[in-house]
Amino acid sequence: MNHWIADYIQAQKAALDSISVEGVAQIVGTLQQALKDDRQIFVFGNGGSASNSSHFVTDLGKGSSDKVGKRFRVLSLNDNVSWMTAIGNDYSYDDIFVRQLENYGRAGDVALSISVSGNSPNCVKALEWAKKNGLKTVALVGAKRGCMAEIADQVVVINETHYGRVEDAEMGILHMLCYVFMENPELGKV
Repeated sequence: MNHWIADYIQAQKAALDSISVEGVAQIVGTLQQALKDDRQIFVFGNGGSASNSSHFVTDLGKGSSDKVGKRFRVLSLNDNVSWMTAIGNDYSYDDIFVRQLENYGRAGDVALSISVSGNSPNCVKALEWAKKNGLKTVALVGAKRGCMAEIADQVVVINETHYGRVEDAEMGILHMLCYVFMENPELGKV
């Protein structure tokens, strides 16, 4: 058991080491610009990535906003269960994010999607729509990259395929994106 745990920790460290510092810095710039321009930030994913989406929106919308003194306009498209199930039932599960973006998304807003495979059809479809309609597109994906990595303007790839390790590393990135503003509130003044 100890050997398995030690190996898991070592593999998690390798996943974290694969995070592109420059890639994360570019996303910080995108969020900083969205804050400056009072743009909406939409975040979405499936399964564990859905939970990470909700967690990130809470931290950015509350904690980061409190510190910079200006409110991030951030929304997790995973958090309206009634709307998601109505869309999934009446149209298709592949439409649960894109149909929300059709209501809310405007050119200049940000669509940030999280996926281990990078091929979740509902995330791919939403990113395609977002890009076509002038939103800035961001993807956090695992080593398989998938279609999302080809679509998004900004991509950070975790060099790992294990779902737990990728989701943990992606949450680490999302925490960085929040804490960079919490610990450097002057970034919100630009």
